[in-house]
Amino acid sequence: MMPQDLHTAKDADLRASLQALKRATMLAREIALETNTGIVVVRNNQIIRLSAQQLRRERQKDNIALDLFDGDA
Repeated sequence: MMPQDLHTAKDADLRASLQALKRATMLAREIALETNTGIVVVRNNQIIRLSAQQLRRERQKDNIALDLFDGDA
């Protein structure tokens, strides 16, 4: 099922599942940063291990991108 299909699903739990997965992703990243551990993700069908340092760099880049998008930078 594609993400756009989830928005039109009849089952309320199924419609909410994508947002739940996004929240779980963010929580896993925060816990990894707090405990200075890495996580494993899939990107472009490749399994990748990200260290806590790499997560910090990604978070910093995301924050910079958000600042630029908001016009605050």
